[in-house]
Amino acid sequence: MSDSKQEKIRILYVDDEENNLQAFKATFRRDYKIFLAISAKEAKEVLKDNEIDLIITDQRMPEETGVEFLESIIPDYPNPIRILLTGYTDIQAVIDAINKGQVYHYLTKPWEEDYLRTVIKNAFEVYSLRRENERLTQALIKSNEQLEFLLRQNLLS
Repeated sequence: MSDSKQEKIRILYVDDEENNLQAFKATFRRDYKIFLAISAKEAKEVLKDNEIDLIITDQRMPEETGVEFLESIIPDYPNPIRILLTGYTDIQAVIDAINKGQVYHYLTKPWEEDYLRTVIKNAFEVYSLRRENERLTQALIKSNEQLEFLLRQNLLS
């Protein structure tokens, strides 16, 4: 892993309205690596082929709601940070998003660029810290296994 060139945050934006997808891409493509999907089904295809750091999804979509989509991908893609967008204030959707979809943040549409940028930055920090924590935990497990092995060797000799 080389830190010489800071890699762009990889964001998957899911929305059933093409103009929202294009607006998001136009706004953020210079700062982030943007992947777009017009449905939950298409989003799952994107996840299959690409490593994604953050998922931003609309709640109201025809085949699957944003929460249903987020909940369905948890077993296969537990790591990406999830952000839910909705054009209406539905407290039940918020509760479901947090409980079922493991949503990090909830935003109402239309999103405000500077605020969304801050949410993305904060979400990526959480993502990075989780990944680093995972890495350190694995390193600690490996060190403990090596210590136990050495201890056993000493006890046997």
